Amino acid sequence: MIGKTSDQNQKNIFRPLLKEFINLDHPLVTLTERIPWNELEKEFSDLYSHTGTPSKPIRLMAGLLILKQIYNLGDETLMPEWVRDPYFQYFCGEAEFQWKFPCDPSDLVHFRKRIGEKGVEKIFAVSVQLQGKDIKGKDVIVDTTAQEKNITFLTDSKLYRKVIEKCNTIAEKEGIDLRQNYHWTIKKLLLQLRFSHHPKRKKQARKALKKLRVIAGRQIRDIERKLSAEKLEQYATDIELFKQVISQHRYSKNNVYSLHEPHTSCIAKGKAHKEYEFGCKTSFAMLPKSNIIVGVQTFTGNPHDSKTLEPTLDQCKRINGLTFKRVILDRGYRGITHVGDTIALIPGKIKAKTTWQKQWYRKKFRSRSAIEPIIGHLKTDCRMMRNYLKGTQGDQINALMAAAALNFRRLLRKYESDFIFYFFQSFQILFPKQVIRYFGLKISC
Repeated sequence: MIGKTSDQNQKNIFRPLLKEFINLDHPLVTLTERIPWNELEKEFSDLYSHTGTPSKPIRLMAGLLILKQIYNLGDETLMPEWVRDPYFQYFCGEAEFQWKFPCDPSDLVHFRKRIGEKGVEKIFAVSVQLQGKDIKGKDVIVDTTAQEKNITFLTDSKLYRKVIEKCNTIAEKEGIDLRQNYHWTIKKLLLQLRFSHHPKRKKQARKALKKLRVIAGRQIRDIERKLSAEKLEQYATDIELFKQVISQHRYSKNNVYSLHEPHTSCIAKGKAHKEYEFGCKTSFAMLPKSNIIVGVQTFTGNPHDSKTLEPTLDQCKRINGLTFKRVILDRGYRGITHVGDTIALIPGKIKAKTTWQKQWYRKKFRSRSAIEPIIGHLKTDCRMMRNYLKGTQGDQINALMAAAALNFRRLLRKYESDFIFYFFQSFQILFPKQVIRYFGLKISC
C-alpha cells in the first residue's frame, strides 16, 4: 500500500516545522517547489498494491534517488547526509526535522526495480521540462561514451578460478561430492602466474594457465554428471556461461569478461591512458549553448556510432516531444547523412559553396566540442564513472539518473545566481561589473 507524504504545513506544538528555520530562498528549496511531485506520485501509484502495510512515500524515495545522483553519494552514504541536512529532508517531503534514517539503503534498490526504466525516464523528463524555454532549438549535439561496469580488470586466470569456485559452490549447495575441489592446487598455480611477463617465467606461467583451464573444464563435467535432470535445468544458464568462458580465446566474438555481469562489452575508445574500457556504450544528446541533456540511450555490445544515432533521437521525441532540424556529430558517425527529417552534420563530409557557409559550418562544428566536458562532469560528478547497478537495466537507469542530475544541477546554479542577484538588489548595494561577473550574474540594463 502506498505511504502518504507528511503535510509540510501541519504544525506541531512539540517540534518546529522545517519551514520555520530553513532559508526558503535556498536553491534546493526553490527546486523542491518546482518539481511536480504529484505527477510522479500519480505515475508510480499503479506499481503499488491497495492492501498491506504502508510503504515509504513515493516522494521520499524519488527525492532520495535524485539527491543521490546530484551530490554523487552512494545508497549507504546518502542516509547520514540526509539526517544531517534539513534541506535534504525538506526536499523529500518531511515536515519536521528527523533524527533517524528515512529507510534502509536496500530500499533504494527495490524502488529502482519497482519503477524500472520507464519510471526513471519520467524523472529524466521532469528534469528537462523544468528548463522552460531553454530546451527550444533546431540543433542538437550527439556523442557516445563508455560507461564502465564495476568489474575488476579481467584476465583468463581470474575467470578460470571463478569458474572453479562457482562449481564448488554449486556442489556444496546441492550436497554433491566432487572428485576434488583443487583448493591447494589453485593456490600453487596462481603463485606460478605471478610476473608472467618476465622472460624466465613465461613458460611456467603458460603451463599454469593451461592447467587452470583444464581444471575448470574438469569441474564443469563433474557437475554435469552428478546433478539430477531438474537441477541441470536449473543451472543450465550458469553451466553454459562456464563453458563459454573456457572455450573462448582472444579473437573470438562475444567474449565473456565477467561472470556476474556477462553482458559487459570491451570498448576501444582510443584513449592514451586507457586503451580499452569494459562496460556499455552510452549515447547522449545535448542542446548547444544551454548544455541541457535531452536524450540518453545505452547499447549492449559495441555498435558503430552511426547505429546509435536513430534510437537516441527517437528517445528525445518519445520522452520530451523534441524534434530537431540538424544534429551535429563527430567523425565517428561517418556513413550517415540524415535520420528522418534531421540532417547530420559531420566535419569533412559537407562542402560549403560560399565563404559564409564555410564559416557557418565551422562555427557549428566548433560548438560540438562542448559535449566533451559535459560527459566528463557526468562521470566525475553524477556517478557515471563506474556503474554499480546490475544488468542492462542498471546501465540505462544509471545513465538516465546521471543525466537528470546534471540537469537539476544546472537549475540549482541558476537559482543560486538569482538568489545572490536579488540579495544584492534588495539591500541596494552597488557592485562594479567585475564583481557581478565573478558570481556569474547577468544584469539587464
